[in-house]
Amino acid sequence: MSILKPFRQLPGLNTANILLVENEEQLQVKIADSMVLLEKIININVRLARNLPLPVDKDQSRPRIDLVVFIINLTSEMSFSSAESSLKYLDPGYFLGKTCFMVSNARNSSIPPERLISVRKLAASLHCPLLYAEDQTEEGVVAAAQRLLAILKVAAGLVPMVTGFYLSTLTRCTVPSDLDQQSFD
Repeated sequence: MSILKPFRQLPGLNTANILLVENEEQLQVKIADSMVLLEKIININVRLARNLPLPVDKDQSRPRIDLVVFIINLTSEMSFSSAESSLKYLDPGYFLGKTCFMVSNARNSSIPPERLISVRKLAASLHCPLLYAEDQTEEGVVAAAQRLLAILKVAAGLVPMVTGFYLSTLTRCTVPSDLDQQSFD
């Protein structure tokens, strides 16, 4: 088991690599297809994984991963716990603008509100952006893919004068103090 490091390989010219990590694999394939279809100027390589760590046998041939996205389906408790357990296999350098969380099914009224609060607290504790995705419609998937493309281009160094760390300071998730002391009386 190896820890994924952000600067193990040299970057490719006009190339960006993204790793989508989702336990259920419902949304990641749709987003991967949309990202590849949307981007025409740079070469986008999308890697899919159910969880981390990645296999060690392909460690030398693995390209540099510019952005790691943890996709969490709020209707599944297993999705959150899988993402949480995968975090220990990321090098701390990834939390400087090269990691984000994406939540699906946030509008579902049957999910407990504590689950979304837990995801928000996790993203805030790691200073990572938290994105919301609508996976029920094609427009929602395309919008999520466009947001990820924008972040990926910055994380890969393809946007002049902007770094992933700078972008993450602008878009990181924060948890209001009133979420810690919820009272519904």
